[in-house]
Amino acid sequence: MTDWNSLYASRMQGVVASDIRERMKLLGASEIIHLGGGLPDPAIFPYSALSAASAAIWTDPVRARTALQYAPSEGHAPLRQWIAERMTGDGAPCTADNILITNGSQQGLDFIAKLLLSPGDKAMVEIPSFIGALRAFDAYQPLYIGLPQDSAHWDAAALGGANFCYVGPDFRNPTGTTMTLGEREALLDLADATGMALIEDGCYEALRYDGDAIPSLLKLAIARHGDIDKAPVLYTGTFSKTIAPSLRVGWIAGPAHVVRKLVLIKQASDLATSALNQMLLLDVVQTVLDDTVTRACVVYRERRDSMLAALGEAMPPGVTFTRPEGGLYVWAELPPAIDATLFAQRALTEHHVSVIAGAAFYPGGTEVTPGQRRSFRLSFSMIDADLARDGVMRLGELARRMTLESA
Repeated sequence: MTDWNSLYASRMQGVVASDIRERMKLLGASEIIHLGGGLPDPAIFPYSALSAASAAIWTDPVRARTALQYAPSEGHAPLRQWIAERMTGDGAPCTADNILITNGSQQGLDFIAKLLLSPGDKAMVEIPSFIGALRAFDAYQPLYIGLPQDSAHWDAAALGGANFCYVGPDFRNPTGTTMTLGEREALLDLADATGMALIEDGCYEALRYDGDAIPSLLKLAIARHGDIDKAPVLYTGTFSKTIAPSLRVGWIAGPAHVVRKLVLIKQASDLATSALNQMLLLDVVQTVLDDTVTRACVVYRERRDSMLAALGEAMPPGVTFTRPEGGLYVWAELPPAIDATLFAQRALTEHHVSVIAGAAFYPGGTEVTPGQRRSFRLSFSMIDADLARDGVMRLGELARRMTLESA
């Protein structure tokens, strides 16, 4: 018999299953309160607009033929132009030549890593970091370096030779925290001083509920250098959190000469993103994107407020948690005596509540501190406020019990 394990490429040694994707298999279990995964709520999706856009394509023979044919590898030209104009209007001047359409921003992260990382290269990431990005980067066998939490330590010495830095400035996954304007400028200073590339994950940027918007790294870099083609930033965006994830339409924005290299990777990977999905999406975003985002922000803001209130009421002394201004996540830290992985296991088996232990969000090869071992992620996006409150109350009861057990 064939020994498949002996045939796997060395890059697969560091690739492991995503705890979040595994937990998603539990979504059909109605008795479980899901506070772990950060899926957008399908009740918010613009069904009428999607239906009308689909009908408009099928009733036009010319458009229908285009929709069922291969799209250009760069993406559907009218959609790329619309994204470029939208970004220009938002303060990041660019053209369609600066845009590559991808199958969600996840594919964009994979392509960027394939372009920039060779085995053994040093990659700087936020710690904790988005697990999807880590799994995408893992396949290219980098050595991870943690971006220091204090921007005062963002210098060439801390960089340790890395030429690649991945960050999610707005409402980070998993912590829900946001980079200040000063931190963004400091990171650009570091990139300018070292020649490092910045990979900006902008998937939650539109989901702000409180406070003033902060310019993206890409906007700041363009303002600083005068031209996107001189910016040290590759920005990944997506419509998965604002329209619908199953359409799998995201994009990379960056210098045109880098985008051309990424197009070659796209051609070798899957030729092109679905023309039908791109055309459908374009019709929808031209008509209802802003309204859909506004509605999502109203719903998610209410759920966030309810979850934060429940955490303040239910959790025993020693439990801390973030208070995000947007996005989908809250990051909690248990008292020193409680291990979050065991806490998540017991929450599921004893209380039928699903959360994600913080250990899932740390790259392999980096030192995990005791504080990191007692962290876990909550999400308020997919569940109504009353049910989420019930789940948080159960978690509070478990935290109290485990605190007493450890005494």
